[in-house]
This record gives sequence, structure tokens and C-alpha cells, in this order.
Amino acid sequence: MDEAWEEENQQVIRVLQALKQASQDLQNNPISRKDDSNSSSLNALLELENEADTFFSNDPHLSNLSHHLSNLKTLVNKLQQCQDYSIGSFLRRPFYNHEISCVAGSIEREIQAWIDREMVENLVKSIQGSVCEDEKVKILSQFETRVSQGFNRDLQDLVLKANVFSALESVLCNSEFSKRIREQSAFAIGALVRFNKNVFVGQVLMGPAVRALISMASRSSIQVLCSLIKSIKSPIVDEIESNGEIPKIISFLSSEDFSIRVQAMDCILEIGYFGRKEAIEAMLEEGLIKKLVELQRSEMGDDLIEMDRFDDERKNRGVCVGGVEIDSKAKKESEERRVLERELFKNCVARFAVQLEVGEGLRQREKRAFKQEILGRVREASLSDAEAATIVAEVLWGSSP
Repeated sequence: MDEAWEEENQQVIRVLQALKQASQDLQNNPISRKDDSNSSSLNALLELENEADTFFSNDPHLSNLSHHLSNLKTLVNKLQQCQDYSIGSFLRRPFYNHEISCVAGSIEREIQAWIDREMVENLVKSIQGSVCEDEKVKILSQFETRVSQGFNRDLQDLVLKANVFSALESVLCNSEFSKRIREQSAFAIGALVRFNKNVFVGQVLMGPAVRALISMASRSSIQVLCSLIKSIKSPIVDEIESNGEIPKIISFLSSEDFSIRVQAMDCILEIGYFGRKEAIEAMLEEGLIKKLVELQRSEMGDDLIEMDRFDDERKNRGVCVGGVEIDSKAKKESEERRVLERELFKNCVARFAVQLEVGEGLRQREKRAFKQEILGRVREASLSDAEAATIVAEVLWGSSP
């Protein structure tokens, strides 16, 4: 019985999606000539009006849609009756076109409201039910995509009534769900915050979502955390600092996973921009500058120079072993990866200092004090006077207004 209902529901969704597209086409291309009244978009709408009872009779939410389709048919008939060249027809045609466009817009909104309602219901059911992992990820992704399209009051009402945020948060914080599902839930939470900060920021700050993102320690979870910092700014940085999570974020710079190191660097730069005095002090006390100096050194060191020279000598040829030529593709990929790492962590100490200087979280005197502290820590972390002088120069010149 459930499979039959699901198939019927999917059929209705396909019909409504086609009808929505036809409504958009009709709004974008109003009827200007008699031949236009035979357009495929208009015909699709009118044909569906004849079958509306069959498709929509079992769903009370679609009763208005049937009414709009009936109005559309009436307006099109009136428009077709005034296609001659009389003054009366000339004056009535723009009016009917405007009315048809308005009805098409109403049809589109009714369809989208129905689709949103089904989407939210399916989302909650899939989280609470025994749906397979791929299906849950698909439904979560669809929800994220819809919310990312921009604010919609009716959609927000549906989300709030169904407690969608709490459902997503419960998935994110539950380690019994797979990593894929938890990460997709995190992306959906990030999309909700962008959808309406005034409503969902408070739920992020008061709940366990931020701690869950940090404890997951994956590229995607740190990416979402970074997006939340950009959206919520200083308040979420305060929350991270008060929960003692700064050391965990710094530790991600030592991850063996290159993508995690990159996301952690982005996250640290955002914290530097929005963080207040306590957060910046926590990062410096955790040895951030020493870690950044090490990253900058490792990505720009002599080993990379030697590797570049070695590869230049063997450019455009393979390596022969036992008379067999070995393709150098793997070596080139390794070189490209190293070059990418070099670029991503190039001047990272100066980039962090710039974030502090131009950021929103610190007072002017605090910025000056932290700049001097960064310079001192660079000298302590450097292995030579030459290395210290190079990085100090980058900080001084790079962070100049």
C-alpha cells in the first residue's frame, strides 16, 4: 500500500513540476498574437485543467490550484475572442494578458507551496524512519538546495512548525548516523542560517551544533563551521572560545588530511577577522604562530626547490626501469599537489596578521598589541635570522593599511 501511495505521489510531483515550468514560461512570454495561444506551455496548463479532478481530488491543499486553472482557461478564452483589429480588442488584450500572467504566478506559487510541504514532511519522516542512507542524503540535499534559493515566508512557517532545525541538529549530533548523513545535515543547517539569520542563529548558539561540527573533524564539518562564522560573526566565535574549542581547531592544522588543513586555515582566518581579544589570545597561547611558521616553512622549504629542479630535468619524458618506460603521471600529480599546498599556505602568517588588523573583533589598541606579539612569536619560532626577517617583513608590509 505504501509503495502504491509513493508512486502516485511521485506522479503528482512530476505533473506539478511540469506545470510549474509551464507557468514560468507563460509569465516570461505573455501571449501577444493569436498563434501564441496555441503554445506548448499554455496547452499544458489548459490540458491539465481538464484532468485536475483526477490528479488533485484527493489532496485538499490543491483545491486552489484547480480554481486557478479554471480561471486561466476562462481568461484565455476571452483573450482569443478579442484578436481582431478593433479598438476594443486592442484595449482589452493587455488587460487579459496581465490577468493571465497573474494567474500563472498564482499557479506557480500554489505548486511550490505543495512541493515544499511534501519536501518538509518527507525530510522529517526520513530522519525518523528507516530510509536507506542514499535516500536520506538525497532528501537532505534537496532541502538544502531549496532553502539556499532564498527566503520564503511560507517555507519558513513549514520549517518551524515541523521543528526541522531540531531534527537536523539531532542527526548532526548523533554518531549512530553515518558520516555522509551527518555532514549533509550540517550543510542543511548552514543553509537555514543563511535563509534567515534572525530566526536560526539563536538556535545554533544555544544548541550543541557547533561542538558537534568541531568534534566530527571532517573537511565538510569544518567548511560548515567556517560558513557559520562568516554568517554569525563574533557571537559564534565567543561561543567557540568559551567552550574551549579553540585548541581543537588549531590542531586541525596538523591533520594528515590535506583538505582538513586547508579548511582549518580558512576557519582560523575567519576567527581572526571576527574574534575578540579572548579568542585571539587563546589562539596565540595555543601556539598558532609557531604552527603557521612551520606550515609556511614546510611548503616553501628546500625540499620543494630540490623537487622542482629534479622534475625540470625530467620534463616531458618517463623513467626507464628494466627497459620499460614508466609514465610520469603520478609524479606530475604529486608535484601539482605540492605546488597547490605551497600556494595555499604561502605567507600564512602575514595573512593571519592582516585578518586581525582589518577585522571587526578587536579595538585599535588591541590590534597594535597583537601585531607586536605576533612579530615576537615569529622570531621565537624561526630557525634562522633570515627566516625571521623574511616573515617579519611579510607581516609588516602585508598588514599595512
